[in-house]
Amino acid sequence: MKRMALLACMGLLMANGDVEPGQPISPRFAGDPSPHWFDDRWYLYATDDAANSGRYWDSTSWRLYSSTDMKSWQDDGAFLDVTTFQWARPDAKAWAPEVAQRNGHYYFYAPIGGDRIGVAVADQPQGPYRDARGDALIDKARDANAGAEPIDPAVFIDTDGQAYLYFGTRVPKVVRLKPDMVTFDGTPRDVTPEGYFEAPFMVKAGGRYLLTYSDGNTTKDTYKVRYAVGATPFGPFREAANSPILETHRERDVVSPGHHAIFRSGGQSYILYHRQALPWPQSGDAVLRQIAVDPISLRGDGTIAKVTPGHGGA
Repeated sequence: MKRMALLACMGLLMANGDVEPGQPISPRFAGDPSPHWFDDRWYLYATDDAANSGRYWDSTSWRLYSSTDMKSWQDDGAFLDVTTFQWARPDAKAWAPEVAQRNGHYYFYAPIGGDRIGVAVADQPQGPYRDARGDALIDKARDANAGAEPIDPAVFIDTDGQAYLYFGTRVPKVVRLKPDMVTFDGTPRDVTPEGYFEAPFMVKAGGRYLLTYSDGNTTKDTYKVRYAVGATPFGPFREAANSPILETHRERDVVSPGHHAIFRSGGQSYILYHRQALPWPQSGDAVLRQIAVDPISLRGDGTIAKVTPGHGGA
């Protein structure tokens, strides 16, 4: 199903009150949500925090959840790990994933070890996935302008059908993808939104391109999601006057919405993000996270309203 149909379905589900704002989808620790509507079912791909050491984000597998109503989620287990990529170290870190559907296939973009991004492909949303290239899509040691840390891939498919990949920390990158979804069309370019740290996610509203991202001006007690506006997918991007759009503080919230995804249907929009678990001391200072969802407003003038994080219990 195309993305707009996905978003329309999500809008109906949320409008009917099936999802409690701020409600974690599962008591299991997970982060970095990549949600999609495939084949009449929701699939949520995530970093598997419950499998890490509790001291760092060092899990070596990705987790999959699925649902028909976005209220009751099924844990489909660790469906993929880094050993799928024979060129990766077997103990390499498995970080924030992304998935895209095209050409009758499902493409899984996998940050591995903090310095490479691989692509796996499957004929079904849940897999089995196989290496789509035999080498990394992007490799810090091999490729020009890969950046200090090529992680956090996010695929954006524009209204003309052109696919783009955003990724990177400190200085975000963007590059066109060829129709095969596993080859770059050109080389990565820098984009320069103010205050950027990581986790780029592109949406389009009011004919403008809204690059959302996690704030670099943060401490372990606060985290912010900002956005910047551009006229093209390549920018230049200027931070919006009402940015940040989501902010948490340790003293009153569950801190750490450090990675997110935004979906919309007309005037109905929603943000999925991860946060530390309640109560906070068990969350390992943001190493163990939970995924939550809240309503958000994408306006017709190309701006995004601020979000008040919900406080649903696990």
